[in-house]
Amino acid sequence: MIRLRSLLFFIIYALSAVIFSCLGVLLWPLPFKWRYAVVSQWAKSNIWLLGKICDVHLEVEGKEHIGDEPAVIICKHQSAWETLALQAVFPPQVWVLKRELLWIPFFGWGLASLNPIAIDRKAGRKALSQVIEQGLDRLSSGAWVVVFPEGTRVAPGYMRKFGIGGARLAVDTGYPVIPVAHDAGKCWPKRGFLKTPGTIKMVIGKKIDSQGQDAAALNQHLFDWMEQTMTVLEGEKPRQQDRK
Repeated sequence: MIRLRSLLFFIIYALSAVIFSCLGVLLWPLPFKWRYAVVSQWAKSNIWLLGKICDVHLEVEGKEHIGDEPAVIICKHQSAWETLALQAVFPPQVWVLKRELLWIPFFGWGLASLNPIAIDRKAGRKALSQVIEQGLDRLSSGAWVVVFPEGTRVAPGYMRKFGIGGARLAVDTGYPVIPVAHDAGKCWPKRGFLKTPGTIKMVIGKKIDSQGQDAAALNQHLFDWMEQTMTVLEGEKPRQQDRK
């Protein structure tokens, strides 16, 4: 039954991605918030369908911490689930992501219509400068910026050292930071087809003022918060996974 439900969800997920990606391209001349209002319905509807078809549900703790002011979201990365759930929970947002994702037919086109900060991860300081420059532009326009500091999806029970980009963006622009943890990997694993029934818990931390902070110290504080929160969510302290 899990295989059948997962297959049904995947078919709807993939077909709807094509439809909404085409909509995103057609709506490109419109302001970002208008495009986002339409294209983000794909993510919100798939979170709803995930519950109805696969019995995978979302529970949110700390939603009161979001507020109205744009912020940098530092989010745990375990699967594709959080890219959907963040859109269902937070205000309009853009993501820092690897530019190769924009080359994927249909999906990449729709993603490009949502003003992501697409970087070449091999570019080093140039990529960091791009994150700060374009991040300030997005934040100033009222959009939130999502950063996955581990750089890639990491299996449950593990954490990778945080890249400095998210903390530097917050410190250099003066916008606050909100950390987000979750245990999505238990239901929607990395590169996994089967969706295991259960409730995924998203924990939203308190907003952190970045003004006057040191980026390295802020980054360590965010890592420590994530490690402690994931320990509670998963029942054991995450093991360190080397960045490659």
